[in-house]
Amino acid sequence: MAVTIKSEREIELMRESCRLLAIVHKEMEESIRPGMSTLEVDMIGDTLIRKLGCIPNFKNYHGYPASICVSVNDEVVHGIPNKHRILQEGDIVSLDAGLIYKGYHSDAARTHAVGQISPEAQKLIDVTRESFFAGIKMAKAGNHLHDISNAIDAFIKPHGYGIVRDLVGHGIGTSLHEDPQIPNFAQKRRGMKLQAGMTLAIEPMINMGRADVEWLDDDWTVVTEDGSWSAHYENTILITDGEPEILTLY
Repeated sequence: MAVTIKSEREIELMRESCRLLAIVHKEMEESIRPGMSTLEVDMIGDTLIRKLGCIPNFKNYHGYPASICVSVNDEVVHGIPNKHRILQEGDIVSLDAGLIYKGYHSDAARTHAVGQISPEAQKLIDVTRESFFAGIKMAKAGNHLHDISNAIDAFIKPHGYGIVRDLVGHGIGTSLHEDPQIPNFAQKRRGMKLQAGMTLAIEPMINMGRADVEWLDDDWTVVTEDGSWSAHYENTILITDGEPEILTLY
């Protein structure tokens, strides 16, 4: 497994790529409202990425047709924006986005409320986000990769939610997906030792019901098998000798 250790110069470029992505996420979050189409969300994100002088890294990635993955309710990830898919009051919507700045990728995801949502939906969003922070407490040089996975799993378990197993986090740098793969569920092996200079995209995907997912006929959209709602929270982080640095926070 070839995991890249970034130089100081590369880390600076990653920081800037991630800083710009955080701005894009903030603008998209502020635009979310009932009555808008998922295609409108994509257009807002795409326009801003290009205005910032960057390239949307999801666009045409293995044929994905849009710049922002917009996934509603039981859609876990990779929802394809559509002018006919209208966000309704009470929905939840996951926005997964990334960009390329001077050859370096960033990647982050957030799940947002559309108007007023149920307490159950809000709890799902909150617990998913908190599980990320539980995981990255373990993300420091000298620890092992699966310490992150095990911490996320331990945080989620008491809530009875399903942790998606078919999709995982990943390394990131001059490619959107680099080694290593980072599961969000408990592992029997410890995994590789973490080193300062690694940049990782940690991304718990959590279902209100069972963990099982399936792919729709578009070959992209992943939905929960039982129709339960799903939330997604992701940041690109930098491993250091001390606390990890979260690069994609606004």
